[in-house]
Amino acid sequence: MERVQSEQQFRDLIGRDQYTVMKFDTTWCPDCKNLDRFIGDIIKEHEDKDFYAIDAEEFQPLAEADEVRGIPSLLVYRNGEKVAHLHSKFAKTPGQIKEYLASLD
Repeated sequence: MERVQSEQQFRDLIGRDQYTVMKFDTTWCPDCKNLDRFIGDIIKEHEDKDFYAIDAEEFQPLAEADEVRGIPSLLVYRNGEKVAHLHSKFAKTPGQIKEYLASLD
């Protein structure tokens, strides 16, 4: 999963007319590392969506603006608007994430 390197890149990615899933995480988060173990298979099942990772500490103003209160959190954007938000306590298993993404279809 490609990592967001700048605020401008973030804005460009979420501004497109398609679903863009942003995984807000940090380098030290054990739950984030666990999610990384199985997210690849889920990404393959959702080829109609683009997936990116962004460091919630490095880009703290963006995380705060979109009410990221825990990590990992999966936020979905389309046309510059946040359309869905899976908070960290609900982003721990493949089943939870699959159900969340299926609700967008």
